[in-house]
Amino acid sequence: MIDGKVELLLPAGNMEKLKTAFLYGADAVYLGGPLLGLRAKAGNFSLDGMEEAVSYAHALGKKIYVTMNIYAQNADLHYAEEYLVSLREIRPDALIISDMGLMRMAKRIAPAIPIHVSTQANTTNYESCLFYEDFGVQCVVMAREVSLQEIKEIKNHCQIDLEVFIHGAMCMAYSGRCMLSMFMTNRSANRGECTHPCRWKYHVVEEKRPGEFMPIDEDERGTYIFNSKDLCTVHEIGQLIEAGVSSLKIEGRMKSEHYIATVCKAYRRAIDTYYEDRNHYEVPSSSIRELKVISDRDYCTGFLFGNPTGDDHNYGDYNLERQIKFCAKVLHYDPQKKRLFLEQRNRFFIGDTLEILQIDGENQSFVVAKMWNEQDEPIMVCPHPKQKLSISYEHFVPAGTLIRVYSEE
Repeated sequence: MIDGKVELLLPAGNMEKLKTAFLYGADAVYLGGPLLGLRAKAGNFSLDGMEEAVSYAHALGKKIYVTMNIYAQNADLHYAEEYLVSLREIRPDALIISDMGLMRMAKRIAPAIPIHVSTQANTTNYESCLFYEDFGVQCVVMAREVSLQEIKEIKNHCQIDLEVFIHGAMCMAYSGRCMLSMFMTNRSANRGECTHPCRWKYHVVEEKRPGEFMPIDEDERGTYIFNSKDLCTVHEIGQLIEAGVSSLKIEGRMKSEHYIATVCKAYRRAIDTYYEDRNHYEVPSSSIRELKVISDRDYCTGFLFGNPTGDDHNYGDYNLERQIKFCAKVLHYDPQKKRLFLEQRNRFFIGDTLEILQIDGENQSFVVAKMWNEQDEPIMVCPHPKQKLSISYEHFVPAGTLIRVYSEE
């Protein structure tokens, strides 16, 4: 909890995403270090990078949680001990751990750092939460398979903080314990190397008809039989808060900076709107639009109101508003020249309609009238990745703000 309010917790795959998450309203971020995390492909932080991240967050009054959520084998324990000694000096605000042995080591080596039990530990009942409470754990990240009613029952039995995933990808396997990746590519999901075979296309082959690949539905391209819709609980924020949840967690350490900013803003607004008027809580329509813009798949509410059905899986392409692309990031605003100085992310042209992803309030759209390169020469297009440029604009925009372009591509 943050000053009596629920915490909004965002992922951070690198320092740029971390800063963006804080800028758009995150109270805390979770990140991976060089060892013992479940996102081997994510832009994990070095020890120096984690130290910088912790210092940056604490200067803002924000928090950093470090993931150590693999299931360790004997060979991992030596590295774990050295790693915990380093983390003891860096002093993040919590360690997210699933393995009981690593929890025991953390309590011994870095006792001042609170422990949060990872969702990978499959905690689904209050007796388990009471066990962790007795062990001295500060927070339990609930398994995704827990319903809203079960969350209420757990909170009625326990004093421990509860953290719940509210948005992001849903794994087709129980609490992410998928064997497909290991079986098909020899890369273990439980070692941070998942290749996401649940998102691949599949056909059925009948035993006596080898080589005959039959589509499972009417789509001739195949089907996504393991492909769950993404989790979205923006409408249920009030119910989760009333159930006693302490932290609301967004999934996605491998997602883009644009995703982090967009989803963070939508949920920040939803949470703040709820606290402003609990009796007349309604999600801003602009937040719904934002979440549709950013998704690769359609949405469901996961297990919050019962077990998912066939309607909670994707069976084809999601009809997205793909005309919106992240195109630039604000470096600073010059009030004398009335220009926004930017760093490019996707190309755009004079005459294009841009949209400022405002940190607070409704987004603002405008047409690019004039544009200059770094040498202050007029240009018609900025085609180069991370090109520095400026555009004419009448109003101040904070550094770090993201800008989009409407595109027909």
